[in-house]
Amino acid sequence: MEFLVGSVWAAGLAIGIAAFGCGIGMGFSINGAMNGISRNPEAAGKIQVNMLIGLALIESLAIYALVIALILIYAHPVLETVTKLLG
Repeated sequence: MEFLVGSVWAAGLAIGIAAFGCGIGMGFSINGAMNGISRNPEAAGKIQVNMLIGLALIESLAIYALVIALILIYAHPVLETVTKLLG
């Protein structure tokens, strides 16, 4: 039972830290892109494309953390025993 509780806590921390880090990274990325566009409006198209590719790569880190969190919650051998006991 302690393993299940630890897994749930680890999953919550993993996705929380990943979302926090990705949010900060996205904020810096958008800030840099907007500063670049305001200084050189002719390069707006190239800057936006590169910014969107970077944001997609940053967001993929949060998705990886979500996948790991779901694996921690649902894919371990204790879960089947605990669900039989509880219900």
